Amino acid sequence: MRYAIVFSSKTGNTKLLADTLHDSLPQDACSYFGAPGPAALDADTLYVGFWTDKGTADAAILEFLEQLHGKKVFLFGTAGFGGSEGYFNKILKTVQKSLDRSNTLIGSFMCQGKMPLSVRQRYEAMKKQPIHMPNLDMLIENFDKALSHPDADDLARLKQAVR
Repeated sequence: MRYAIVFSSKTGNTKLLADTLHDSLPQDACSYFGAPGPAALDADTLYVGFWTDKGTADAAILEFLEQLHGKKVFLFGTAGFGGSEGYFNKILKTVQKSLDRSNTLIGSFMCQGKMPLSVRQRYEAMKKQPIHMPNLDMLIENFDKALSHPDADDLARLKQAVR
């Protein structure tokens, strides 16, 4: 059975997960590795990775998922805001809605991912405003916590999820 690993990665976090999957799965069965493209559709099983944008997968992956019919699909992704399995599950359920019912979801995995420094700088600038969101300290704390992710534990959990 041939598989494809299709992913979109804005900051490199999801690519790290894709590389880990590629290293963990039988190399000779991989028919495609890379950005969404028509060649990936030839595989029976697809490992589809995304970065989170406004609570769902990025637009390129959502568009790709809509093209899948009769495939086995494993979803994986990263989110800058995170740490909560409940939050990750909510994102995964939202992404799953883009899959046609003829597909079979064979698994999923999400973890936190580091964000660009510009995000922290934006939060800090917002704090300087006389009236600002009350949760900015929490957002900055989350940003700092995300800097080490995906970490070795995240990658080990991903490998376990695909077994």
